[in-house]
Amino acid sequence: MPQRRSRVAPSAAQTELAAALAALRESLDAPAEFSAEVLTEAEAATAPAPELDLRDIPFATLDPKGSRDLDQAFRLERRGSGYTVRYAIADIPGFVTPGGAVDAEARRRGQTLYAADGTIPLHPKVLSEDRASLLPDVERPALVWTFALDEAGLVEDFRLERALIRSRARLDYVSTQAALDRGEGGPAALLPEIGALRIEQERLRGGASLNLPDEEVVRTSEGGYAIERRHPLPVEEWNAQLSLMTGMAAASLMLDARIGILRTMPQPDEKAFDAFRHQTEALGRPWRSGRYGDYLRELDRADPLTLPVLEAAAMLFRGAGYVAFDGTVPASTEQAAIAAPYAHATAPLRRLVDRWSLEICLAVSEGREVPGWTRESLADIPGLMQESGQRASKLDSQTVNCVEAALLTPLIGTTIDATVVEVRGENRASVQIGEPAVTASAPIPPGTAAGAIVRLRIVDTDITTGTVDFSL
Repeated sequence: MPQRRSRVAPSAAQTELAAALAALRESLDAPAEFSAEVLTEAEAATAPAPELDLRDIPFATLDPKGSRDLDQAFRLERRGSGYTVRYAIADIPGFVTPGGAVDAEARRRGQTLYAADGTIPLHPKVLSEDRASLLPDVERPALVWTFALDEAGLVEDFRLERALIRSRARLDYVSTQAALDRGEGGPAALLPEIGALRIEQERLRGGASLNLPDEEVVRTSEGGYAIERRHPLPVEEWNAQLSLMTGMAAASLMLDARIGILRTMPQPDEKAFDAFRHQTEALGRPWRSGRYGDYLRELDRADPLTLPVLEAAAMLFRGAGYVAFDGTVPASTEQAAIAAPYAHATAPLRRLVDRWSLEICLAVSEGREVPGWTRESLADIPGLMQESGQRASKLDSQTVNCVEAALLTPLIGTTIDATVVEVRGENRASVQIGEPAVTASAPIPPGTAAGAIVRLRIVDTDITTGTVDFSL
């Protein structure tokens, strides 16, 4: 589905918006810059030289265009009737000294934040966008997972090793999708095949993918801001399956060793399922039987009512968190949407918890003791990730709110049509405006159902707080 972009045009609104976004960053206590001590340590950091040399394997990375913090690289090959998948992960554990300045700052930040006016990185860019990043045509230490898949895409065996690699290509989603659509070869030629098999394995497990349209605030060529909304390309979903497969392998290693940290999410309860069924019926796209994952997969992405259904389905994907364990196995280990135990272990340049997962998995794979610093600090990681997740959520949602208010500012006093996405209370709902593309909370007439079109007047906007006042 093509992307849609709504721009903020008036200069006065742009000026007010820029000030609001700067104030939002300051309120998060998340500075983009690092102290001199952190920078000095990062610039001097070196990773241990791996004994295993895999530089002859032509790995490739696949990320949004222009990305430099490249966490993963892959190599896909046929193996008889099955496949060999090599998945290299940036060796940030090798560069960060436990208890050092970079480690302490990373624990404070928790994850990379992506703001409209710039990135707030987890690690100094000399590491995350240079020496630890899996950039093309340079030697890099990496933690390499090697998977043997059968003809159905099931994992028959896997291993994890520290190795020296050399990526050959930096691919981006849009051009790679276009090349695959043209039937061209290249590093990603097997990705549709393997990705489709892994998606089928997800279906057989009872997993579910929400795949809501991406909503991103971007800078325009005129120096302003815009909101882009688009559905993920198929190549993004296929690529994500490699990461999910790796996260499940990491979880299995840690569960067998009885030490680690999982990303968990509970199964939706019957109340949530009943509410979702009611909303799908109100939208005229009823889910009456079968697994909800199958229902979501079968939705027509070209149907204008699919977005309200997916928005309603978000209630089924709540309660995700981290569970650390040492010596025992947690009572609940499953990530319900994946329908398997799962761990974050593929994005260490951008997410703190992955460093702990990788350290533990590598130690288990090599048959040695888990490093003491990892074990001593393991219980702190869920709390640190929760704090950083709250910062990221606030930054994302409030940034979009501010930009949407700026988009609607020139329309104060006018009347527009909006689609009811989700009814919230007796006379209020989440609505989707078509142009500009804005999601907002607005009043609705009594008895209005999800999917209905309502006529709204824009009474006022406040760009600083990101609020919009509507009337019927």
